[in-house]
Amino acid sequence: MTASTPDPLASYRIETEPFYRPAGNEVSLYQQAYHHRMPLILKGPTGCGKTRFVEHMAWSLGRPLVTLACNEDMTASDLVGRYLLDANGTAWQDGSLTLAVRHGGICYLDEVVEARQDTTIVIHPLTDARRILPLDKRGEMVRAHPDFQLVVSYNPGYQSSAKDMKPSTRQRFAALAFDYPDSSLEAEIVAHEAQIGLDLAAKLVAIAHCSRELKHRGLDEGVSTRMLIYAGALIRNGVTPRESCDMTMTRALTDDPDMEAALQGFVEAQFG
Repeated sequence: MTASTPDPLASYRIETEPFYRPAGNEVSLYQQAYHHRMPLILKGPTGCGKTRFVEHMAWSLGRPLVTLACNEDMTASDLVGRYLLDANGTAWQDGSLTLAVRHGGICYLDEVVEARQDTTIVIHPLTDARRILPLDKRGEMVRAHPDFQLVVSYNPGYQSSAKDMKPSTRQRFAALAFDYPDSSLEAEIVAHEAQIGLDLAAKLVAIAHCSRELKHRGLDEGVSTRMLIYAGALIRNGVTPRESCDMTMTRALTDDPDMEAALQGFVEAQFG
């Protein structure tokens, strides 16, 4: 690509550093994985920072980040591309995955197990030594740009036999495990993102830690870091702590009256 040639991935470039605080050595491990262009799995609970992490890494490496939120309606054509009608008849349009493969982006498939297995199997040739993407409808074999990397994420807590990554797919990836940060680091993150004081952030984090003890005892997931940021933002703008926590945590997590009462008790313990 020359200076006069438009950058096909210009809209996917991250210009401002995303805020991220490492909880361990995940940054250096990702850098090593990218150095070898290893396909990578990020696994961990909802709202713990997986997406923010890959955004931060794409920014630090100076690579565009092409993100797709996977769902059961996603088709292979959504990934690789399709023929579309235009004024001259039909024209091929690359899918988001193909754009990243051709031009050297990082492609991030968020919650990959939500996609149908017959769809995600198209990534297999990209995750071994071949690093190719067959476009069967076009009769083309796209060789991955040297800078291309594939990253996927999923939440192990929601896995079932119906929504699991096939062993033949898992074995093609290296993996990084994520969890919620320890209390002090999580409070720092919430304070920064919600623009609130550290004392208030620490109270919200304490509620979250209590809720996470209820996992598999009535809750599928405890309060996430993302939910704490939502609650903090509402409190900053004048909503009472009780109403903020009810709106962003209690009612969002459960419809069970007993579980709602337990969560409200955690809020009362912090805010009265």
